Amino acid sequence: MVIVFGANRIAPLADVAPVAGVDHRDVLALSRPRGCLRIFNLFFAQERCLMRSQEALSKTHSDRRSPLPLITIAIPVCNEADSLDALYERLCRLGETMSGRCTLEFVFTDNHSSDLTWTKLSQLASKDARVRAIRFSKNVGYQRSILANYMHARGDAVMQIDADLQDPPELLVEFFDLWQLGHRVVYGIRRERTEGAAINLFRRLGYWAIDKLSEHPIPRNAGDFRLIDRAALDALTRMNVPSPYLRGMIAGLGFDQIGVPYKRDPRTLGQSKFNVARITQLGLVAIINHSVVPLRLASFVGAASLVISIIGGLYFIVEKIVQPDYPRGFASVYVLLLFGIGLHASLLGVVGEYVLRTYLILRSEPLAIVEHALNFRTDEIRL
Repeated sequence: MVIVFGANRIAPLADVAPVAGVDHRDVLALSRPRGCLRIFNLFFAQERCLMRSQEALSKTHSDRRSPLPLITIAIPVCNEADSLDALYERLCRLGETMSGRCTLEFVFTDNHSSDLTWTKLSQLASKDARVRAIRFSKNVGYQRSILANYMHARGDAVMQIDADLQDPPELLVEFFDLWQLGHRVVYGIRRERTEGAAINLFRRLGYWAIDKLSEHPIPRNAGDFRLIDRAALDALTRMNVPSPYLRGMIAGLGFDQIGVPYKRDPRTLGQSKFNVARITQLGLVAIINHSVVPLRLASFVGAASLVISIIGGLYFIVEKIVQPDYPRGFASVYVLLLFGIGLHASLLGVVGEYVLRTYLILRSEPLAIVEHALNFRTDEIRL
């Protein structure tokens, strides 16, 4: 817009570009100083309003370009057909609770179930695109199943739960808040367990031993119920561990980690897959994977046996000199010989466990083999 000022005239109205909200009578007043000031105030007010509108529109478009974070709920299953309906119902309610804060996907890894687990997963995946599932060609174990699940998660963070609903999915609300505060790993600490006193004592001793023998602190009374950030997840999935113990592996990653105490609910559907033998096996894997104490203990015991043997030999030499008629005893020789053989066999067994893990790494077998997949593209399968 161009306005020509003169002593007693202004530009013709036809030559003056119209301004919204400005009356032509105000334009005629341009020959007067006050009228001129009024027109310019109106014009710049219009410009400021337009700029604010453009800023608001730009912010709106920016918000639309920033989607909500995606949280993957990772669920390993094995013969959990009885639990899936109740689990899915609670996951759907959780999705409604978290709507507006994040979006969810549900990734199941079926450890070659022999019941109707895969059939039910197929039904859920056909009606809900959030449900994604893979089925292994054989049972690869609980820890490997979880790790395989992590490898197929697309989320900005992943929360792992069990299908038995002993760990409440609703705790994601608190986990999510702590994650947004900057904690890369948020794990649940079992405050109470509805199990017998003997098994609880056995578990506590196991957690204590693993923590004390490990090269880095491992949280006690913490299972695999956790939320893990994408940065920590990527670092975890790059590790080549044929027999993973995820609690120790994640604890060893570092990052900012925090625990949340909670009460673990009793199992109401299905049957537990963990007995004392499997708990013991998992504990041994934890110690061997995250501690060199057994190897050093083997070296210490071997050195101590050598010292004792030397002292014993010197003792018998002195006795022979002092008492030439000292009776020859074959029993003591046999006992010492058998003790030495048994001791060395045990120490070789400890060394063999570490050699076995090295062999498995060199053999480079796949973590698992996928037999079937639901709502996965072929290029998304990472096994």
